[in-house]
Amino acid sequence: MSTHKILIVDDDANISELIRLYLEKEGFQTVCAANGKIAMDKFKMENPALIILDIMMPEIDGWQVCREIRKTSEVPIIMLTAKGETFDKVLGLELGADDYMVKPFETKELVARVKAVLRRYESKDVEQDKEISFQNISVNLSNYELKLKEKIIEIPPKELELLYYLASNPNRVFTREQLLEEVWGFDYFGDSRTVDVHIKRLREKLEGIEGNWQLKTVWGVGYKFEVR
Repeated sequence: MSTHKILIVDDDANISELIRLYLEKEGFQTVCAANGKIAMDKFKMENPALIILDIMMPEIDGWQVCREIRKTSEVPIIMLTAKGETFDKVLGLELGADDYMVKPFETKELVARVKAVLRRYESKDVEQDKEISFQNISVNLSNYELKLKEKIIEIPPKELELLYYLASNPNRVFTREQLLEEVWGFDYFGDSRTVDVHIKRLREKLEGIEGNWQLKTVWGVGYKFEVR
């Protein structure tokens, strides 16, 4: 029997019940919330291992719930919504969501993603202290901290994970698909443009920081963290 508790947040009672039944069949414990306000209360009380979070809800929408949770917790979040545009997917991931599913969805696929996200999250938990430093930059994956010239910079989790992965493999070129697989996980069914957006935002943060390194585009291939 799984000890994982999943918080299901959706204002559609039928969808919540369907997800609950499938997850409990797989041995998960479940807690449901019908809106963002209740979700925040239950998150604090129940300490879930993962949150399935609908976006369009009364009281507080899923975007805001995700923002609030990410201020204090790295608990895995799977966004669930009828919005399927790339912009919405990227926004969800930028706010710190770990995966994104568009309604209507296959319940079995959602359960598979829940398991995959939990596996990735737990494998990060058992890793030793991880910090990579170059001239004027330090990327710490243990406490999710980016330092530029010894100053701590605010950065979403996935941006930091992408930067850490590239910096831990200096001068190696990765395609967008490889980065999706390694950083977002092989079960992530995303758009490769997600990588471009994250690289763009990383470059904005790194702009003006001089060092013996560069976040470089390799045209026709992908990206690399070049160290001179």
